[in-house]
Amino acid sequence: MAQTGALMSLTVSPWQMFLGAGPVVRCVMTLLAAASVVTWTIFIAKTVELVRLRAQLKKSETALEDADTLYLGEEWTRDGAGIAHAMVLAAETERCRSEDIPADRDGIKERIVLHLECLEAAEGRRLMRGTGVLATIGATSPFIGLFGTVWGIMSSFTGIAAAHATSLAVVAPGIAEALLATALGLVAAIPAVVIYNHLARQTAACRACVADLTSLVMRLVSRDLARATLTASGNVVRFMAAAE
Repeated sequence: MAQTGALMSLTVSPWQMFLGAGPVVRCVMTLLAAASVVTWTIFIAKTVELVRLRAQLKKSETALEDADTLYLGEEWTRDGAGIAHAMVLAAETERCRSEDIPADRDGIKERIVLHLECLEAAEGRRLMRGTGVLATIGATSPFIGLFGTVWGIMSSFTGIAAAHATSLAVVAPGIAEALLATALGLVAAIPAVVIYNHLARQTAACRACVADLTSLVMRLVSRDLARATLTASGNVVRFMAAAE
């Protein structure tokens, strides 16, 4: 019973180990704790952003599926004011700018596709914004924690040599405080890697939806150009019939 009481008296909490650590190890632990907070903050913010975006993309995809012309597509995606509306506006703008170029249907499509690809790439970069921090945290946190552990063990051995005492009661607390830095490094790194991979998958799904929107916009463009060609052909036929 006396030994059990002695062991219980030697038990310390992580907070007590943090307070008992040296200034360098304490700075390392604080840095790792801040990195963990940043990781979970990014996770919550990006999750909310991606959930809203996927709902918006689904709504825009339905609107473009039901639209018959670019004009209707622009009108039905106007409320969202997202990537779908920007794509429709870009297609309509390019088509208007190319009206003075006769018989250039393929050229119009090529220029619209180039513009839509730029918008798609910009949206992909926007979706990945913030996830690079997670990759950095996941890659560096274990090494930062290891640095704190090595430094703490060096300080412990220096203190043991100065005190001329090698008993377990003297050695154990300093080593435990040093090892806490490695534990915090893993606590910061593991969630960061898992969350980064999760967000990368969610972002890839959103980018696939954006690619689907590009196809839908180009379908509307092709449909409008075909109508314009038929209208022009009909006008020529009516003009020739009137001339005869």
